[in-house]
Amino acid sequence: MFERTREIWREAVAMGMLRHELETLLPPARSHELLSRFRAISKSVECPHNESHVLSFVVALLKLPPGIEGCIVEAGCYKGGSTAKLSLVARYLGRPLVVFDSFEGLPPNSEDHDRTIHGTSVRGWFRPKAFCGSLEEVRKNVGTHGDLEVCRFVEGWFEDTMPGFQEKICAAYLDVDLAASTRTCLKHLYPRLAPGGFLMSQDGDFPLVIDVFRDDTFWREVVGCGRPPMEGLGKSKMVTVAKAPA
Repeated sequence: MFERTREIWREAVAMGMLRHELETLLPPARSHELLSRFRAISKSVECPHNESHVLSFVVALLKLPPGIEGCIVEAGCYKGGSTAKLSLVARYLGRPLVVFDSFEGLPPNSEDHDRTIHGTSVRGWFRPKAFCGSLEEVRKNVGTHGDLEVCRFVEGWFEDTMPGFQEKICAAYLDVDLAASTRTCLKHLYPRLAPGGFLMSQDGDFPLVIDVFRDDTFWREVVGCGRPPMEGLGKSKMVTVAKAPA
């Protein structure tokens, strides 16, 4: 009960700060409309994220200089609630949204997740096939609540679909739960980030995922660069990895 109270408090504080930032980045009417539509989506589509998670990515996305090229990428979309939200912002920014998902739930894995850094138990959450939304279901939810025209869906396991992806990325949003999936996303998506772009993970409260982000050898030998600057690592659910401007 105490941890749940702390989570509610953290969410309220985060949302207050993010609303203020959004209002400095968008005209008041546009900001109000976007927040209203986000709330409506959360009520209509099962969303495992809190409102502040996607909104923190949106605020960072709106701060990107328009000269930074590339599409927006989402990795892991479940039933399409986050996709619907991001599609509205992608339309506003005039950028395509590329969505990677198996549409079969989580892949086979034996990762032994126990608790988050905040003490919440996640044991048994990430079994194979968990968090499954079919492509048909996702497309329907995005078409109803978001903007389907800006979306392109890439169906399959990340290790099969991401190696062939060659487009430049301005920003990527990861909600993939597993350490193995995080490694795959970083390996293939981070090198595609445009200079000045960023990648954000909402799995930063899982110790096994934190280990991936902290692994200097992984960054050097697998991703092909030194470990880049990160915000929130080991402290927050949201971890932001920036790519230095050119």
